[in-house]
Amino acid sequence: MSNLIIFTLLTFAALPLFSQPSPQQSPSDWMLAFLDVETTGLTPGYHEIVNLGIVLSDLEGNEKSRILLYLQPNHPDRATPEAVAINGFDLKLWKSLRAVTPQKAVDSLVSFYKTQTDGKRVLMVAYNSQFDAAFMNHLFREAGRNLSEIHYYFVLDVPSMAWILGLRDLKANEIAKKFKIPATSSVPIEHHGLGCADLNIRLYRELVWLTRERSHSR
Repeated sequence: MSNLIIFTLLTFAALPLFSQPSPQQSPSDWMLAFLDVETTGLTPGYHEIVNLGIVLSDLEGNEKSRILLYLQPNHPDRATPEAVAINGFDLKLWKSLRAVTPQKAVDSLVSFYKTQTDGKRVLMVAYNSQFDAAFMNHLFREAGRNLSEIHYYFVLDVPSMAWILGLRDLKANEIAKKFKIPATSSVPIEHHGLGCADLNIRLYRELVWLTRERSHSR
């Protein structure tokens, strides 16, 4: 196959992705998914998600819906002491919290998005988004699905937004202090994906406000 044909095929394959109205052009056709995952460690494909939280909103950060899922990992023995100290993962406890299999978690997420997004395109927003995106991609691939079923191609990153505005602490709770908003809990079982996703959307609202304030003061 010639290089020209390959280029043409790739171009047409990308058209549905890039020919759609952008959030700038049509904000009402888009939503944000503030997402956070808690895992058994730092390595996607080896370590696994044990719980995840998502807060759906419009582009201004006005919440529409939220979900928290506990997952029973296939390899609980791979959980690192450092991860357990943060999220409190324990097999018996997770069973009492009605943790589901990774496959069922993916099915639940796809169903959640179908009922809550009204067919709108959804941008994932996370804190250190490469971490969450990598684990979510692996979760969906293992279930024989594609993350593009629920999320658009691009991913937004909260600390990158803060960095541009001069807030360079990196840790979410440190930036939260600057805005005087509650941080996430340091108690392991209370430190879950939804709590962190909720902090992300609150930080996002503050960053949007700060950007507008600075723009008006010019």
